[in-house]
Amino acid sequence: MAQIAAERYTGASIKRSEDPRILTGRGRYVDDLKLPGMLHAAFVRSPLAHGRVLAVDVSAAQALPGVVLVLTGADLEAVTVPGQDPLFAMMGGDGPKPEYTLLATDKVRFVGDPVVIVVAESRYLAEDGCDLVEVDYEDLPPVVSAAVALDAGSPRLFDNLGDNIIGPHKRSEFGDVAGTFAAADRVAEFRIDVHRHQNVPMEGRGCVASYDADSGVMTVHAATQGVHMTRMGVATRLGIEPDKVHVLAGDIGGSFGLKIGASREELAVAAASRALGRPVKWIEDRGENLAASGQAREEGFDVRAAVSNDGDLLGLDATMVLDNGAYPVMGTMVPSIIEGMLPGPYKLAALGFESTAVATNKASYIAYRGPWASETFVRERVLDLLAKDLGLDPLEIRLRNIAPRTDPPFMMVTGRPLAGVTARESLERVTQMADIPAFRRRQAEERLRGRYLGIGLATFIEAAPGPRSPEAGSGPMGLEFMRLTLAEDGIVTLFTGQMPHGQSHQTTLAQIAADEFGVPFEQVRVVVGDTAVVPFGFTGGSRSATMTGGVALHGARQLKGKVLDFASLLFEASAQDLEITDGEVLVRGDPDSAVSVAEVARQAASGQFDADADTKFEVEASFDGGEGGWSGGSHCAIVEVDVETGIVKVERYVAAEDCGALINPAVVEGQIRGGIAQGIGAVLLERSAYDADGNFQSATFMDYLLPTACDIPRIEIEHLETVPLDADVNFRGVGEGGMIVAPPTVVNAIEDALAPFGVRIYEQHLPPARILELIADADAS
Repeated sequence: MAQIAAERYTGASIKRSEDPRILTGRGRYVDDLKLPGMLHAAFVRSPLAHGRVLAVDVSAAQALPGVVLVLTGADLEAVTVPGQDPLFAMMGGDGPKPEYTLLATDKVRFVGDPVVIVVAESRYLAEDGCDLVEVDYEDLPPVVSAAVALDAGSPRLFDNLGDNIIGPHKRSEFGDVAGTFAAADRVAEFRIDVHRHQNVPMEGRGCVASYDADSGVMTVHAATQGVHMTRMGVATRLGIEPDKVHVLAGDIGGSFGLKIGASREELAVAAASRALGRPVKWIEDRGENLAASGQAREEGFDVRAAVSNDGDLLGLDATMVLDNGAYPVMGTMVPSIIEGMLPGPYKLAALGFESTAVATNKASYIAYRGPWASETFVRERVLDLLAKDLGLDPLEIRLRNIAPRTDPPFMMVTGRPLAGVTARESLERVTQMADIPAFRRRQAEERLRGRYLGIGLATFIEAAPGPRSPEAGSGPMGLEFMRLTLAEDGIVTLFTGQMPHGQSHQTTLAQIAADEFGVPFEQVRVVVGDTAVVPFGFTGGSRSATMTGGVALHGARQLKGKVLDFASLLFEASAQDLEITDGEVLVRGDPDSAVSVAEVARQAASGQFDADADTKFEVEASFDGGEGGWSGGSHCAIVEVDVETGIVKVERYVAAEDCGALINPAVVEGQIRGGIAQGIGAVLLERSAYDADGNFQSATFMDYLLPTACDIPRIEIEHLETVPLDADVNFRGVGEGGMIVAPPTVVNAIEDALAPFGVRIYEQHLPPARILELIADADAS
């Protein structure tokens, strides 16, 4: 009967249970909270990219009626525990750690660096108080690029470090790098750059902190990807026992990696609440979000490729420099992920990889949908550039180098098995969807008319959560936990540390549990966002489908087993002869015996049974990812470039994706389309820009341009399905793939359109002005 239920829910486009609340304006976000006695916070932020803080005068702000508290960085250091961001402590690896404070005390290190927190009866008064704070700065030379940061004579951002290198600086080699390059017919060299851009969720960061002096409990309402990660940050930096920190999260208007842990501002708000014994709210405005919340990417790669004359990609040797911005969090861990993923689904024999992360006077490097995406951009651009140099078709060079599907599976040179990867199949399918031969005929005809069309391909794989291997163990994400209960009203409740912010967990996890347990979808509740009741967990890294879907399935199975064991006492039948279907327990083959699960739960709670009967319908489950697996696929874009204006129009976009078994096809396609839209925006519109003095140039939506519905074509999607690797759990994460592979797909298409001009592209950001420059440069050369 479980399989019948599975056909009803898992694999079906069930309408999202979240939507009626969110779409009718009944969602509950941080800014909706209005607590008794609540105050409001605002921050004084640095106008300089780099400067020494000489003096801070807050007297005028303190005297303003309605201002309740003003705290400087020094004030906060006196009431908090010095140290690093706990997230950085987990991710930063070996090497010296930069020393800095929650609010700037000795130096400001980017435009927007918080210096003072002002708390007042209203946000308006808090902003007025900020205007009255006087900070005396000594202007210091800014470090505005990674190249400047690497210069031995550049100013140091952190006085305790001997240079501007943050985190590990290392080189790794896989396979015989020297031998592979020595034996190659050709060695090509490329410099490829990925620009700086950012998350831009609909809702910025925000929190309400409320400290109860009597109980010593700090309650924090936060927009966060994981309430336990936020609790860890608050407890560590404020010196509070973790069980005295209660973090709650309601609806979240997007994140894309921004809202992990507790930010410096959120920690300052919590410290202010503790000092006052009153709730304090801070809601980030859009200017703060763009300038100070964090930014992503900005990585440069010097790449050597060893290749045969026939187009066999034999080896890559890449040197990567990552512009970390001012303060370290994610930037120190991304290089190792890029290193491991750079071979992709190709049969690379050797890989050399050297990485350095440097501090600059910009907003800090943070996670952004597919944080390691540059590995796909670099690899897929290298393949197109090599194809042009060798006179090969971009599809041909990819198919020639795709790793074969073998048993045992082909091993990436970096040590992970490519089990179940369908890269070849997705490439073949997407080219059929796009009908490349017909496009080439049309392209040639249109060029005669002065229209320049181009087609681009790219393929990728994503560890979602990735396969097991002796080297990788159970993967970097460890275990996923869940608590499941059956109540007397017949409701099955899942308590998970996952924190949905657009991924539809409350729908998809309910689909899985409903099928496995045997109740209607409407009879399953998914509880998130409360450290008092949910186990440890967080949303990120495309872990939810496999890890959380897996623990939902196995946990529901365990809970069902408990219920059937108890029901055997009621039915006087073996548990093996019982089943649960549509919310009823019955003897197999005897529909007249059916009793609702609610009635079974009430009987268990009645106290009428012996002590040795297990009447507590609750389980705590965990799941390690099973056999793991990859998501992946291939994308194809057709673009038109207006060579007079530089404007690029994406005419058509097709994708052949493989995320294993689809839990909810509508949700999957929504995730794919959203990621592709962000990827198109990243190439054609979005860029976080700084001038030569480190001034931020993209602090409004007039300067940081986002794609609209008019910029995105109808996205055509077909689904492949990985050969099952696990007996039960074959769901794969899909949220990040579109953003990973869309940029190289679009750039490859633009370069193809501009082939008559001899244009070669080595960067990702291609607004109209840059397109015209590339054409002019190619003409000049």
